[in-house]
Amino acid sequence: MTNSFAGKRAFVSGSSRGIGAQVAQMLAAKGATVAINYRDKQVRAEKVANQIIEAGGKAIVVGADLTNYASIDALAATLKEQFGGLDLLVLNASGGMETGKGENYAMELNRDAQVNLVKTALPLLGEGSRIVFVTSHQAHFIRETPTMPEYVPVALSKRAGEDALRDMIPELTAKGIEFVVVSGDMIEGTITATLLDRLNPGAIEARKEAAGKLYNVEEFAEEIVKAAAAPVPADNTVLIGDTSSFTS
Repeated sequence: MTNSFAGKRAFVSGSSRGIGAQVAQMLAAKGATVAINYRDKQVRAEKVANQIIEAGGKAIVVGADLTNYASIDALAATLKEQFGGLDLLVLNASGGMETGKGENYAMELNRDAQVNLVKTALPLLGEGSRIVFVTSHQAHFIRETPTMPEYVPVALSKRAGEDALRDMIPELTAKGIEFVVVSGDMIEGTITATLLDRLNPGAIEARKEAAGKLYNVEEFAEEIVKAAAAPVPADNTVLIGDTSSFTS
């Protein structure tokens, strides 16, 4: 595995499990020093960090609730103290299907918290750094293609988050910061896919049949890491897998 991220400092939101954990491990294997982020599951985050360190990589663990602005300020202070700055910010954390979080939680997490995290991290991001926003085709194409009812609040809020971040591109470009959206279909083995299948039995199997293939966690993480290093497309968008059922 090439050290294409050697010397780079990366923060991956929501990286104590799933796609985020895989992205962090892959970045570390390619030479990056990685900050593993968790909201509640410190032990799980420490396990990911320890796996990276045992494999010869470098990692720290940083807790933060992305919807809590004081928590984000503290996160930025820790990153400045530990890393001095950031070369890569991967916006992986999302949600909105959890129970008992309030009716606006999806928008608070998937739009407001993402924008606040970027704004708070701006002083840490120098020229040549990059921000990667991870989303789903169901959210990216929600204005053109309906999705399953259970996912609509998440899809709308993630698209709102994407749009709000895209509005910041001129400001980011002026600072020499690159921005890219990485969108994938439903990912097998994620919490979201599991919840959707529980609420709408057979939904994931039906989606797999329609798409021909659904990426698993490791495969999608690999695509995110590729997009974090590859030249940014003119439209700032990397679409992973088949999108014909969203664009036809």
